[in-house]
Amino acid sequence: MIGQIHPKNVYLARGSTDLRKSIDGLAAIVQEGFELDPFSSSLFVFCNRYRDKIKILYWDHNGFWLYYRRLEKGRFPWPTSGSDEPMIITERQLRWLLDGLPLDQKGAHRKMNPEKVV
Repeated sequence: MIGQIHPKNVYLARGSTDLRKSIDGLAAIVQEGFELDPFSSSLFVFCNRYRDKIKILYWDHNGFWLYYRRLEKGRFPWPTSGSDEPMIITERQLRWLLDGLPLDQKGAHRKMNPEKVV
């Protein structure tokens, strides 16, 4: 289901978030903590302290989606805190993160913006 979403932006909350919060609590973090619009067509991604659970908040037409992922083994390679500002990542980086890969894949092909066929 999440693979069918093409968000405007993907915002990653740096550091850990208390995932006992549900839709209203996470939307409040987005609105008041990040000063962003939780009703935009963006994904807001949060991780717990142990980095084994993720919640993704998304507004769709007339209601919120709350995606939840729990790892049975292992941890997500979550970026360290360093700032209260959310980190903007690409959909591709989100897929890497959900697959257990770091956000800065050194072996990945760079995005091309071709101007003409050669």
